[in-house]
Amino acid sequence: MKNIKKILFPLLFCLLFIWLHFVECKSEWKAVPAASQPDSLVTIRFSVIGDLMCHTPQYLYAKTGEDTYDFNSTFREVKKYFAKSDFLLANFETVLGGKGKEYSGYPMFNTPDAFAVAVKNAGFNLLSTANNHAFDQGEKGVLRTIDILNKYGLNYNGTFSTNRDRDSIRIFNVKGIKIAFLAYSYGTNGNPVPKNKPYLINLIDFNLIKKDIAEARKLGTDLVIVHYHFGIEYQREPVQAQKDIVDKTIKLGADIIIGGHPHVIEPVNYYKTVNGKLDTGFVAYSMGNFVSNQQKRYTDVGLVLSLSLTKNFRNGSLSISDADYVPAWVFKGQHNGKNEFIVLPAAKSSDVNSYGFLNSNDKARFKQAFEDTRDIITKYTHKIHLYGEK
Repeated sequence: MKNIKKILFPLLFCLLFIWLHFVECKSEWKAVPAASQPDSLVTIRFSVIGDLMCHTPQYLYAKTGEDTYDFNSTFREVKKYFAKSDFLLANFETVLGGKGKEYSGYPMFNTPDAFAVAVKNAGFNLLSTANNHAFDQGEKGVLRTIDILNKYGLNYNGTFSTNRDRDSIRIFNVKGIKIAFLAYSYGTNGNPVPKNKPYLINLIDFNLIKKDIAEARKLGTDLVIVHYHFGIEYQREPVQAQKDIVDKTIKLGADIIIGGHPHVIEPVNYYKTVNGKLDTGFVAYSMGNFVSNQQKRYTDVGLVLSLSLTKNFRNGSLSISDADYVPAWVFKGQHNGKNEFIVLPAAKSSDVNSYGFLNSNDKARFKQAFEDTRDIITKYTHKIHLYGEK
């Protein structure tokens, strides 16, 4: 009998444990309906614009006192489109060198800190600082720009304060989609980068780019987006050097490639990705200016380009489910009794007439810019459309 008890009690205990475990698991399974499992589709809207520049007339127009400036009106009209995005990227093409030196525009930029305040208020999530003007005020300008961006809670990428900062891959988790951002420039206008501090700026170096993309993948990112400052100024189509850089970057595993530097918009296109989760990649060869004092045709226009990125959490697949754009023209002149630079968006041609303060010449230039943007952006592909137009 004792032997039976020795066998029976452990057996009953085991059966009871198994039964309780089964009930518990079954209960958990029932408590999580299929619709709320993390294998559903999630879509985010990623938007990017071109160059945020500040020429001398811009900060003179923005001056409100002895040493006070207000650039907020620049983004007043376009902010409604920024607000529709989950993530907003721009090229910050100026330096915040401080008032120790005189403020200046081209060719050696030094912009009031208030410009960064307006950029923050507009809703940007990340600024690429790797461009040919990054060293306009030398190493001190690079470091102070980073300090001011940090002060106002603006994320930056492309210039760095330390080696550790440079090696810290910028990864953002947007609704469960992990995106790595990398940024590189072709050069610094001949302004020297200290030989013992190459980390201060990312220059286009494929050994470095290969290393960074590999590290981003190792960190479990879903997408790798690369921002390049490259190309030839005022060319409305990419030159061969740009195409070669893009091709190499695709082979290294980039999912989306965004370009700047020409100060005009260049076409966009899709491509087949390599070693990434995204089935089809996307390249924008040049986003052009977004705000500047360049007033000639093609240079006074920018756009808000947006990609809808969809992830299936069941199998990990990613796709670009939509692509749209909003042309934008820079108004320079009198408004409400003040001199202002204002970025004016137009999702359709008739939007040009909605800005009552524009004169006939302004409207004609704006309409021309709208048509130019539509022609250029769709030159290589028609899989991108005006915002609100399907």
